[in-house]
Amino acid sequence: MTFMTLAHYLQIIDRSWRAQDGSKIASFISLRHEHAKYQNYHVESPEGLVERFLISPIDDLVVLHLKCLYYIAVGDFLEAYRQQSTLVQNFSKILQLQKEENWSLPIMYTICSDLRLVAQQAEKQKIGPNENPGEILEKAAECLMGCFRVCAADNRSAEEDTKRIGMLALVNQLFKVYFRINKLHLCKPLIRAIESSPFKECFSLSQQVTYRYFVGRKAMYDSNYKAADEYLTYAFENCHKSSRKNKRLILIYLVPVKMLLGYIPSKKVLEKYDVVQFWDLVQAVCQGNLKRFDELMDMHETFFIKCGIYLIVDKLKIIAYRNLFRKVYLILNTHQIPVEALQSALEYLGQDVDLDETQCIVANLIYEGKIKGYISHQHRKVVVSKQNPFPALTTLS
Repeated sequence: MTFMTLAHYLQIIDRSWRAQDGSKIASFISLRHEHAKYQNYHVESPEGLVERFLISPIDDLVVLHLKCLYYIAVGDFLEAYRQQSTLVQNFSKILQLQKEENWSLPIMYTICSDLRLVAQQAEKQKIGPNENPGEILEKAAECLMGCFRVCAADNRSAEEDTKRIGMLALVNQLFKVYFRINKLHLCKPLIRAIESSPFKECFSLSQQVTYRYFVGRKAMYDSNYKAADEYLTYAFENCHKSSRKNKRLILIYLVPVKMLLGYIPSKKVLEKYDVVQFWDLVQAVCQGNLKRFDELMDMHETFFIKCGIYLIVDKLKIIAYRNLFRKVYLILNTHQIPVEALQSALEYLGQDVDLDETQCIVANLIYEGKIKGYISHQHRKVVVSKQNPFPALTTLS
């Protein structure tokens, strides 16, 4: 964009509003558009100039946008958030009054996304003992919900007319907030609303990828690994091939989910998307090397905690147990394995366990279908099936 005066900027918005060009207006009231960096747009009190060029209600939105730019420029993100929050609330009322129209949805997408980003910066800047972590983001989510309710309440059935086609974009913004403030229970009614929407297949592919990424992560935290696999796999396979950063992000959650379901990722895939933190772990799991597994969990603890997957990855230890016990079975070459032999193998690899704890580990493996057999407590032996006692794990290419 070539530099333009503020007056010229306002004239463009005026023409775009009268032409109901929501996409153009959206770009010109975006905090990420090129005009946002120009100093002459950073006006603390732009009301007089704006009123000369713009009619109601767009004049009010632009005033708030320019004020937000000003406060960002001076480094006051708390005040910038207040201006952007008021902008979104005022737009929500405008959207509600547009009974038979949805041309302004692109504006909603932009200002709601900007609100979340400004709220994140305001969270970092807020001070005072009475401020609760996540409070600003939670208030921002309330503003986003205002727009969501307006869209959800539109009962028109034609895709080109209804505001309900804007629901998924708002849900994705709300997901980003709820995951950041760790209030995943608030996602449930939003998921229900999208899954029951008659426009479920009409949302853009990029929005569906984002939606399934977050729903997959929530399913993973809920220990619903099959659903997590389904959603995250869809997100990974449909994420644009040039979006390597996003594909890597999806893979960080998909890899442990796949492994918990018995699939082993290949080194090629992990290297391609730069998640090599998993490769040594994969080898330790496949080898049943519990000592190495514990060392790697300590080594990559910061990475796993930052990604929110430490507890999920730690559950992979159960597969390492399975692979270790399979080695014991192959060495002894018997279908009646003494529990003491399994305990000895665990102790050799640095696990401080007694016989009862060893039997609990075996019982868990049998329950999860990773070992086919039963425990004879009377004889202190694990009796495994003569046919495929350790169901094979699958390698992903």
